[in-house]
Parts: sequence; structure tokens; C-alpha cells
Amino acid sequence: MELEHVLPQDIEKRSFEIITEELKAKNIDIDEDKAFLIKRAIHTTADFEYASSLCFSKNAIGTMAGLIRAGAHIVTDTNMGLSGINKKELAIYGGEVHCFMADEDVAREAKERGVTRAVVSMERAAKLNQEVIFAIGNAPTALINLRSMYDAHIFVPKFVIGVPVGFVNVEYAKELIMDTDIPYIINRGRKGGSNVAAAIVNAVLYEMRKGKL
Repeated sequence: MELEHVLPQDIEKRSFEIITEELKAKNIDIDEDKAFLIKRAIHTTADFEYASSLCFSKNAIGTMAGLIRAGAHIVTDTNMGLSGINKKELAIYGGEVHCFMADEDVAREAKERGVTRAVVSMERAAKLNQEVIFAIGNAPTALINLRSMYDAHIFVPKFVIGVPVGFVNVEYAKELIMDTDIPYIINRGRKGGSNVAAAIVNAVLYEMRKGKL
């Protein structure tokens, strides 16, 4: 292995070139219309499994871009996810990013009710006077509660990015969303994370900036 001399401004471009080369070398075919997003997930994680595990509802990317263009807000389940999303790009369309997980009143209510903060946070998000895209990268209980509100006809999410990482109820929670008519981008299995959730949002925002969505 040799040192590769790459200018700082060219590192991301070179990374995507390497990803493209390795996908070809591994004989992994991905849909052209989803390639920009799948490659960004791989770029974020250095994990080529995302080429096969990322799942999309019908016209998922176009639906998400349309919501962003119409001013939809984004709700995350971690401050890390909130920090990772490009808020300047989102603001072009009037959108904002929210995370209620660290709010003191959310923590207090969750403790009183014996539920996770993610459950209370999703209920807060459901009361926003905005269309909402959920970017869930950590808490499967967030997805479970979104499904519960959906089943009870209390609230229907406009879009769910479901990529929580972990072992307890993670796979189950993802399948719950996929078993509805809610538009989604979900990573099947245990892998994911707040960085992946943010990367998916940013991938769509950057493609919109290029005029490709």
C-alpha cells in the first residue's frame, strides 16, 4: 500500500472514485438513480454492505426531495444527527432540523411515564405544525412509537429514514415501518447510526443543489 497524494479539496471526490472502483471490482450493481445516496452511505461508513441492505419504498428519493422542496422539517433522535445534517442547504427550502431528546421536559416526562425519551420526542414531533421527515439513527423505540401512532390513526409520518444501529428490537422496528404505506429509506439489519441518517439527508440535499432532483 502506498501513500496517495490528494489535495484536501479533492479527498471526497477521490473517495467516491474509490467506492465506484471497488463496487465494480466486487461485481456489485446498484440502481443508477439510487447510486449517489448508497455511495454516500458507504463513504460515511466504509461499509459496502449498504449497497445491498438499504431499502427504498416506491419513489422514495423523489418523495423526500419533494417534501424538502415544500419546506418540510426534519426530526432526528440524536443531537449527533442534528449536527450532521447540512442545515444551510435545508434552510434554502425553508426547512429546519429538530431534536427533542435532550430537552429537560422530555426527559422528565419519559421518566414519569416509564418510556424512552425517543417515545416522547416522537410525540412532540407529531405536534409540530409542519410536514416532518424523521431521520432515526439510534433509537428503535422511535420507530416503534411512530408505528403505534400510525396504527392508532393519531399521526402518519410523511417520510421515515430508519437506520438505528444496535441489537435490541432494531431489526423488528425497521420492519414495522416497512410494513406500512409510509414512504421510507431503511437499512435492514443491525447496522446504521446517526451518521448514516444524516448522510442520507445530505445526499438528497446535495443532489437537489445539483439540480438532479
